Amino acid sequence: QVQLVESGGGLVQAGNSLRLSCVFSGRAFSRYDMGWFRQDPGKERETVAVISWSGDSTYYSNFVKGRFTISRDNGKNTVYLQMNSLKPEDTAVYYCAAAFSLSGRLKKVDGEYDYWGQGTQVTVSS
Repeated sequence: QVQLVESGGGLVQAGNSLRLSCVFSGRAFSRYDMGWFRQDPGKERETVAVISWSGDSTYYSNFVKGRFTISRDNGKNTVYLQMNSLKPEDTAVYYCAAAFSLSGRLKKVDGEYDYWGQGTQVTVSS
């Protein structure tokens, strides 16, 4: 069974940076697209960024383009989210998720992801 464990969240001031990490175990990491999603209480979960199994393709939601970078290290079974120029509106619980890659089409929607981590809180103060 796939397990995902996120780390790296915390409290930061606006304008600062954080790097989230997600360690994958239980299956062949290199066969899974990986994504970061976030959810604030009272709001729907939203896609932040996703990356293909190979790392060749990425997708970012408009609200993080130019500020966040998703990457992966298949040798370490880890996916990262580098978050720069953080804003108070980035405050949320951030979740890592995995989707088995069959078609080659990069999965951008949370409903397409099969496995989820427990989440890590990111709080950005103004």
